[in-house]
Amino acid sequence: MTRTFKALMAATALTVFAAPAAFAQSAPTTPMQVHAMAAQPALNLSAYGEVRVAPDMATITFGVQTEAPTAQAAMADNARRMQEVFAALSRAGIADRDIQTSGLNLSAQYDYVENQPPRLRGYQASNQVTVIINDLTKVGTTADAVVGAGVNQINGISFGLKDPKAAEDQARVLAVRALQDKARLYAQALGVELGGVRSLNEGGGYQPQPPVMFTGARMAMADSASTPVAAGEMTVRIDITGTYDLGR
Repeated sequence: MTRTFKALMAATALTVFAAPAAFAQSAPTTPMQVHAMAAQPALNLSAYGEVRVAPDMATITFGVQTEAPTAQAAMADNARRMQEVFAALSRAGIADRDIQTSGLNLSAQYDYVENQPPRLRGYQASNQVTVIINDLTKVGTTADAVVGAGVNQINGISFGLKDPKAAEDQARVLAVRALQDKARLYAQALGVELGGVRSLNEGGGYQPQPPVMFTGARMAMADSASTPVAAGEMTVRIDITGTYDLGR
């Protein structure tokens, strides 16, 4: 680099850095102050509301299982008996929209003897349907009717609500009240002022009861008396979590 070029660079550097200094002399500025912002204290809590209500509907899953030497014979026999079951459901007042096929299966059946190859015994056909019963007084008689028509498998019964919104809303109100009471108690114990709700989240809600299995003893009762079925009550629960601001 030549001496002339170095001198030119020095002059340029002085010009660039001298400008702010000259401006500072004409318009002095106050020193910048930085304030650290403390996080707003908060209270995170959870609560739930729970109501017990009587169900107003039932769901039954049942089926017909048949066996025959050939697959065609097993399916034909099964279809004939299922037609009788559908007719029995119609006589019991069950609408077509409340009947749904939930399983259809055909499988080969083998006999197994030690040290011998499996021997084909025949074929097994199975047809299962799920039925919604909107009148709980007809649950037992409906079970009896389908067993009398040829059903030899009842996989379970569950109870539920046609419209769970009213029960869920009631549980929501109870959950919020419980959360508010808990928040006030914590604030009082801490000696601080309780602020507003910063966030609120919901979980839980209505879930149909899991199916309850029918025992063989109950199925046998269909021959002499109406099968007893007790609906009882079911629980609807709402879980919530909330964050409250706290005063200092």
